[in-house]
Amino acid sequence: MTNKKALEQYDVKKYRTPDGYTSDICVFTIIPEKMEAYKPPVMDLKIMLIQRAALDSEGNVNIEANKWAIPGGFVQDDETAFEAAKRELEEETNISGIHIKQYGVYDKPGRDPRGWIISNAHYAIVPDTYLAKRKAQDDAAEVALFSINEVLQLDLAFDHKDIISDAINVISTDLLQTTAAKNFLPKHFTYSELQAVLKTVTDDPAILSDQSFSRKIKSLPFIKEVPGKTTTRTSKRATKLYTFIDMDVIKPIYTARY
Repeated sequence: MTNKKALEQYDVKKYRTPDGYTSDICVFTIIPEKMEAYKPPVMDLKIMLIQRAALDSEGNVNIEANKWAIPGGFVQDDETAFEAAKRELEEETNISGIHIKQYGVYDKPGRDPRGWIISNAHYAIVPDTYLAKRKAQDDAAEVALFSINEVLQLDLAFDHKDIISDAINVISTDLLQTTAAKNFLPKHFTYSELQAVLKTVTDDPAILSDQSFSRKIKSLPFIKEVPGKTTTRTSKRATKLYTFIDMDVIKPIYTARY
């Protein structure tokens, strides 16, 4: 009875409601940018973007046409923003089955020329093999990977530069405070191969310094040396190999003192 009475008194016209609700997805990967014999790889953090088509899927002139943008679209009234993120990602890029997480809501008035549009932002960081089948479809004219330095110089649609910048901070935390880096490494890796992955998201001296990091890796409790195995992948001298151990870790895991 209390709810019934309250609903009878509620006047929806007293409150401003959004003009739309969207779901966006920042998908990152880390790939080798430069590979040379006897040298550590140079790795690059990249993000997958779509180019918005001139016309939308219904044949109407598209807003922010021809600009590069994060995959995404409007949430339907029978789904959550998380469900919409997965659906839109597949509809626009042909990518499905990747693990995504929600990390932010963007609701600043004026962020979208169509009106007050609220966006629920999600992210994923996956090996490039997960993105091998990427293909532009629906109202996306193209889909491509961009390096982070490059993407922040583009004239992106809406406020997607802000959304991407925030997502970069989130994945940096993931890589530095979890063992997510193992997704971009062989099962047995050298200290410099792990270092190359971490360098894509940090300028911490403890990680950038070869000597410091080579000492650090020996003290990390979630990494162990592979007995009796070495490689010359990253040096002309035989280099020790390491592997991750499944365990709960202390944050931050690479810069903390053990």
